[in-house]
Amino acid sequence: MELAFGGFGDPAFSAAMQQLLDLPDELERQLNPPTRAYVRDRRAMANTPMDVKELPSGAIVLAVDMPGVSPADVRVQVEEGNVLTISGERKRPADAEDGAAAEGKQQQATDGDEQQRGVKYLRMERRMGKFMRKFPLPERADLDSVKAECKDGVLTVTVNSKPKPEPKKPRVVQVQITDGERQGK
Repeated sequence: MELAFGGFGDPAFSAAMQQLLDLPDELERQLNPPTRAYVRDRRAMANTPMDVKELPSGAIVLAVDMPGVSPADVRVQVEEGNVLTISGERKRPADAEDGAAAEGKQQQATDGDEQQRGVKYLRMERRMGKFMRKFPLPERADLDSVKAECKDGVLTVTVNSKPKPEPKKPRVVQVQITDGERQGK
């Protein structure tokens, strides 16, 4: 009985080759697990919703939802390589503090804050902590015209585009006739 090997088209061969090719990547993940900072930054980037649109004028507008974030806690910067970075921190409200520091503050509370004492959250679904989003800008982006405005919990960043260069007109070169060519004719 003869065993025939199906070659490159054989599904078993393809699966075995794929496993062998994936082995270096898997070893890399096992030997070099991601750092906490990487995981934290990755989560911060993934959990910050952002809409990006291009206007007919060529300007790019980014809208980032940031309810409850103070504009003073937001940072908009352009990094090397035309990358726009929006970062900041959503801080926990003062009434959600716990521990000895909160007890000390509660003792200093006035009668108007009497209702705030003993506040206990039953559910906290709003994400607190740092956030970050990065967006690569096109080459035509005018980095000097970046504007950021925060209104109703939405940060709007506008990046105008540089004016399009005027197309170069073809240059006409005048052909000179020398005396030597006239004599030969």
